[in-house]
Amino acid sequence: MTAETSQTLDRGLRVLKLLADTDHGLTVTELSHRLGVNRTVVYRLLATLEQHALVRRDLGGRARVGLGVLRLGRQVHPLVREAAMPALRSLAEDIGATAHLTLVDGAEALAVAVVEPSWTDYHVAYRAGFRHPLERGAAGKAILSARQQRAGDPGYTLTHGELEAGACGAAAPLLGVTGVEGSVGVVMLAEVVPERVGTRVMDAAREVAEALR
Repeated sequence: MTAETSQTLDRGLRVLKLLADTDHGLTVTELSHRLGVNRTVVYRLLATLEQHALVRRDLGGRARVGLGVLRLGRQVHPLVREAAMPALRSLAEDIGATAHLTLVDGAEALAVAVVEPSWTDYHVAYRAGFRHPLERGAAGKAILSARQQRAGDPGYTLTHGELEAGACGAAAPLLGVTGVEGSVGVVMLAEVVPERVGTRVMDAAREVAEALR
């Protein structure tokens, strides 16, 4: 540190960098140890960063990078969507269902990119900007499953009628993308999700994750 720099700002930026380097977040104690400061300082840093949506804390108290980091650069969301679009378009056309990329925003799942199939007679209407609780719907539950299973591949999640009557969902989490929690999925009008859909969704999630690295 020099006379021209701010110690508090430096610590806040170090918090963001530490959180960006982990997929599972850090506790106040872990951040305290890594920064070499007491827990009170960490609490204040996190509270300030949370006010600006740069950090969020999950129900278990672990701090993670917030979507406010993405909002700092107006082009980030368009770039995320652009990176995901080829895989989403291929998924929608292959399955014949609406495909989406969903990211975590606090306690909610936020659809940031949506592609509808071009050849079907009907499909579920789903729009970018749609939000729902993480505990409901395949997209959010896939993200939660990745949090709970910290080693290995959590596979995919299936739901039926949780967000819209008669609609099924299948989603797989994004894995290995530092600082980003999300999932790729499809939503369709069906009584039963065909077996191949789950595998296809997992493949698409891997493609999107690779594009975002």
